[in-house]
Amino acid sequence: MAGGEGGWEPDRPWREIVTGGADRLRPEPPVRDAWRELTQQPAVCVKQLTGANLDTTRRWRVAGTDLGIPYLLENGSVGFLFGDTFASAWPEDGDDWRSPVMLRSNVHPAAPGGIVFDSAARVQGDGRAPQLMDYMHFRKPFANRDAEITRIPNDGVSFPETGRQVLSYMAVYDWPPNQPWLTGRAGLAYSDNGNDFHDVPAATWPNDAANVDPYQMWTMQRDRRFVYVFSVRAGRQQGPMMLRRVPWQRILEPEAYEPFGWRKETGWRWGQPCTSVLQEAPFGEPSVRLLRDGVWAMTYSLPRGIVSRRAERPEGPWSYPKVQLTDVELPALYGGFIHPYSTSAVGDLHLTVSTWLQDPPGTSRTYHVSQYAGTL
Repeated sequence: MAGGEGGWEPDRPWREIVTGGADRLRPEPPVRDAWRELTQQPAVCVKQLTGANLDTTRRWRVAGTDLGIPYLLENGSVGFLFGDTFASAWPEDGDDWRSPVMLRSNVHPAAPGGIVFDSAARVQGDGRAPQLMDYMHFRKPFANRDAEITRIPNDGVSFPETGRQVLSYMAVYDWPPNQPWLTGRAGLAYSDNGNDFHDVPAATWPNDAANVDPYQMWTMQRDRRFVYVFSVRAGRQQGPMMLRRVPWQRILEPEAYEPFGWRKETGWRWGQPCTSVLQEAPFGEPSVRLLRDGVWAMTYSLPRGIVSRRAERPEGPWSYPKVQLTDVELPALYGGFIHPYSTSAVGDLHLTVSTWLQDPPGTSRTYHVSQYAGTL
């Protein structure tokens, strides 16, 4: 998945970036000094998780890759969804291109050695980890929004009652240079064996021709009867963050999704047209998890870093954003996905963070995923 800075304004002040630069319908806490917080409690790097010199390459041919979205599997272990994956270190080599790919881990992220992968989906033991869905990668951009250069995973959710896993993805049909990427749709796929994922044509959310549909990049979290879905536009564009919920048994039925929205006459309610639950911002890679101590946590990328928020319930109100990491500590960073074993305790917010750094001619210098630990 291209890191890049399409649609971002890297020179905008942090105060404007983290507040969204606009008034909200829902009151938010007073503005705090994000830079002061950063200097006091930045997230710290635990370890690099993927790379050509690590055993992810030797064991599963997962060398250059990104994202690593962790979600709880039905058996209590954790699956990590990786985006554009190659057997070589750099995307431009194009060696054995796959997306999405899943590695798995039974190790708690706070263990002394950090996250350790023990298996890969669709392969027994060691061996090439194939992509989770069978489709063809087109090798050049197409104006046809039904074409697919790649499928980038958004998030996953599992259901112990049935053993089923559901994966959300976005179908990319163009990576314009220095612009937001273009998607034709967001979709869902399911697996009943934890390995083979089957596309669900009916579970599709088409993008519009302007590429501003706010239901393209998802994060999902189940809480009892419902799966709560937060979504934004593709390509880290300025725009809203939408919230919907769906009974977990009906997650593959688009008509079962209930929106959360605001009206002047009735306030915030379920069943009203979607209204952004946060001030509009250039949201990238949202991640929402119900932590093990009952706190709702959210992270997302901004033009020069990753921020977090917290709430008592998915509807909010969400706290003022706290800076977890900036491009000063990790150049060309993006992602910041919350590990489901995290808590709100000091140092117990575990994140997977990507970096893709390129020289001006377009030659990659880094393309990998690392584990960070911060405080919500």
